[in-house]
Amino acid sequence: MPKTSARLLSLLSLLQARRDWPGALLAERLDVSPRTVRRDVDRLRELGYPIVAFKGPDGGYRLEAGTELPPLLFDDEQAVALAIALQIATTTAAGIEEAAARALNTVRQVMPVRLRRRIDTLQVTAVERPASRPDPQVDSTVLIALSAAVHAREVLRFDYTPASPPGVEDDGVQTPPRRVQPHHLVTRGGRWYLVAWDLDREDWRTFRADRITPRTPTGPRFTPRELPGGAVAAFVTSRFRGSDGSGDWPCRGEVILDLPASVVSGYTRDGVVEELGPNRCRLVLGSWSWPGLAAAMGRFDADIEVVGPAELKDAFAHLSRRYADAATGAPATPPPIQ
Repeated sequence: MPKTSARLLSLLSLLQARRDWPGALLAERLDVSPRTVRRDVDRLRELGYPIVAFKGPDGGYRLEAGTELPPLLFDDEQAVALAIALQIATTTAAGIEEAAARALNTVRQVMPVRLRRRIDTLQVTAVERPASRPDPQVDSTVLIALSAAVHAREVLRFDYTPASPPGVEDDGVQTPPRRVQPHHLVTRGGRWYLVAWDLDREDWRTFRADRITPRTPTGPRFTPRELPGGAVAAFVTSRFRGSDGSGDWPCRGEVILDLPASVVSGYTRDGVVEELGPNRCRLVLGSWSWPGLAAAMGRFDADIEVVGPAELKDAFAHLSRRYADAATGAPATPPPIQ
């Protein structure tokens, strides 16, 4: 029979693995008698673990959430994963950076020496974005309120601060509160967003969480609608592309580059690269505008053959005139009339 301390840890690990455990099955897994299981459960209760007994043909035990945080049990891999997650949490812009740092210090202090050494050798350094576009901080209480409304499927009311154009101050005009059916809370590129069905506009909307001020109480419960495309990741990606819901860029073109496909694919995040030869490949890419697409394709130091469409060829011609003017110091050439 294992020692009492080791047996208690094994029992606690089993109770954390599933919701209900029949007493006879616990005794079998631990290779002890049901009476020993009852005694071990009482010992865990004295340590602060809220374990309740349930009756029935398969009467047993259940570990429930308590009002206080008792000692936690982690194996080596879980402890390392927790430490890494807490280091990454300082880059989420969720307003929990200080709390994550304190939690990491607490976890580290109670770790065995062998795990502490592993954690100390793994340091995550957060590289901040340029100061011209800092990630906005979101109050963690706002994230909790949004997440609670999503989970409860309750109509959410909130004040929303619109974005002001650069150099324009807020005019202080109050806008009516928004009423939405919240569906998903997502993070993308260091920012938090709420995906919701806008009840007043009768359409899907994506709101910046740092501009949301929730109102209480929440509204009635609702039956969730089906998100266009089904997957929230695909929906959010299509919205940021500025598309009409098709999931594609508004401008998409094709060129042939005198470069190996392996080189081009290393610098292409959202495009299709097809190998045509040892030093020749086809690139299909999308963007918000034709000049932007031409500039993205022109960043490769290689000869370019435009396959199409005609708008992409016109954009290359426009950029060539602009670059020529920049090289000679001539006045800028106005863009062509569309």
